[in-house]
Amino acid sequence: MATDKPQTISYPAPEARPHRYDDIAVDPHVIVLFGATGDLAKRKLLPGMAYLDQSELAPNIQIIGTSLEDLTDDEFRALAKEAIDAFGTHELTQAEWDRFAEILHYVPQGAGPEALAAAVARAEETLGPEVRRLHYLSVPPKAARAVITMLRDADLVERSRVVMEKPFGTDYTSAVALNDFVHETFKERQIFRIDHFLGKEAAQNILAFRFANGLFEPIWNRNFIDHIQIDIPETLGLDERANFYESTGAYKDMVVTHLFQVMAFVVMEPPTALEPRAISEEKNKVFRSMLPVKCSDVVRGQFAGYRELEGVARDSDTETFIALKVGIDNWRWAGVPIYLRTGKRMAEGMRIISIAFKEAPRTMFPSGSGVGAQGPDHLTFDLADASKVSLSFYGKRPGPGMKLDKLSMQFSTQEVDSAGDVLEAYERLILDAMRGDHTLFTTAEGIESLWERSADLLADPPAAKTYAQGTWGPNAIHQLIAPNAWRLPFERAWRSAKK
Repeated sequence: MATDKPQTISYPAPEARPHRYDDIAVDPHVIVLFGATGDLAKRKLLPGMAYLDQSELAPNIQIIGTSLEDLTDDEFRALAKEAIDAFGTHELTQAEWDRFAEILHYVPQGAGPEALAAAVARAEETLGPEVRRLHYLSVPPKAARAVITMLRDADLVERSRVVMEKPFGTDYTSAVALNDFVHETFKERQIFRIDHFLGKEAAQNILAFRFANGLFEPIWNRNFIDHIQIDIPETLGLDERANFYESTGAYKDMVVTHLFQVMAFVVMEPPTALEPRAISEEKNKVFRSMLPVKCSDVVRGQFAGYRELEGVARDSDTETFIALKVGIDNWRWAGVPIYLRTGKRMAEGMRIISIAFKEAPRTMFPSGSGVGAQGPDHLTFDLADASKVSLSFYGKRPGPGMKLDKLSMQFSTQEVDSAGDVLEAYERLILDAMRGDHTLFTTAEGIESLWERSADLLADPPAAKTYAQGTWGPNAIHQLIAPNAWRLPFERAWRSAKK
């Protein structure tokens, strides 16, 4: 239904300003943000776009928000200001906010494709002849088809790219159907299926760490690595997302779209070049080599009190927690178990990748020396915004006799002079989408492969076990990983940088 409120849209001529990002020029962009009043837009997208607009990284942009709410430009700007003040990682001065507010506009989705097309056309007039379009679909999966249809009806497909949020489908059949539907309007090179975990500086550092160092590259295989853990517990609950989560669950929401994507960076073969097509192909090889997920290798959990949340069935079996073991059936990783765990309302919120190395023979060390007492040597990546890397190993305790302690070497991005240049994940990925760089995005083949290997679990999942809020999940997780142990909770805390 069209809105009765008049939409006064004025577009100031942008100031010419430099931008820098790998010395690649980026055309001016009109960004159409669908779901502009939603939680993701408030927490990440609007603050991220505000920072990019102030930086020298992004080109000149105009932003058109659209959603089901009936707002004026000024009302949308007030919503954006509140979101940036509450969630932005970069504080804006009044002058910077005034500049950003000038490029923010709003069109109610109910006004129809014609109103949206007219708003985009007016925005493009201010940006010059080389303007491109970036359509960001911050909408529930079930709304994606309607948005794609609207873009087609508004004739906004040419010179455009489309960013699609997770989950992309809910199983193999739905993912194939959604890909086929989107491909009727957009070519694959125009589609960017986003996973914000891969936009994190620490996730990208895995590639540098693996392939740039002769110390680690030769031992990155089944001959030296015993097992791998990717552990992403969350203390957060579901707030107003319980209704969405009830039909999704932790596996579809987190494992397929986040943890498996991070796993691919950890285990993929060296790409022929650090360019999008080569990296995507190596990731897809990992997914093709992944063994089907066995139900016997999965522990599902549900935090106590979940069924009392609004929008949740009183007999719900939706999992808010999942732990599983998977394997990669190729020459490098055959026989190496990979353990993944994630859940809501857990004891701590962390994002850890832990590589456990095989233990050395201990026959030369006397009984009681302490060798092996604190588990194997580990290489640990912390994917938090203030990312860290740690290598733990055994060393001699100072003093008489041969007593060994677990020691560690640690590095933090906060310790380097360029720490201030780190982009938040969504900032990096929005910029990459404007550049047309698919390196950190998922392909149609990749997502379909993952759903295909999930078929048995989705068809007959084990019952969800109740776990207390503020814990590490159901007790069955310890049997799943035995004879190994979960790396979290840490016995030793990360060291803080000395001031």
